[in-house]
Amino acid sequence: MSETPLRVLFAIGVNQNFFDLPESGIGEVWVAFSGFLDALRDTDGIEVLADIDDDAHQVGPSTGWPWTAYIIADVVDQPTVRAAVGLLRTITVGDGTHRLWRYIKIEARMGRPLTVRPEVQLPG
Repeated sequence: MSETPLRVLFAIGVNQNFFDLPESGIGEVWVAFSGFLDALRDTDGIEVLADIDDDAHQVGPSTGWPWTAYIIADVVDQPTVRAAVGLLRTITVGDGTHRLWRYIKIEARMGRPLTVRPEVQLPG
C-alpha cells in the first residue's frame, strides 16, 4: 500500500432482478456475492477496513442512496478501485448464464482519510 492510499467507500445496491428471482434462485446470487467479497478482500492493494449491511432497515431494490451495503477500504490507486468494481462484470451466478452485475450494483467514492492537514492553522 502506498504512503497515502485512497480511502474508498464502495456502495452496494441490490437490483430489481434479484427480487424478481424465484426463491430457489436467490442462493446462487448469495454464493456469487460471497465470492465477490472474497475476491475484493484478496485483491492486492486493497485493505478492507469495515463493512455495513443495512438490509434490516431497507426492503426492496436500491435505486440510489440509501444503498443496501457499504464497504470502506484503503486502496492503493484508482486502477485498483476500477478493478474491484469490475469484479461484478466477471463473477458469474449459478450456471454462468448471468454475471453478478445483473443482480448487484456498485459505486465507488474515493477520497482521503479525514484528517486536519498540517498546513491548516488551528486556533489557540
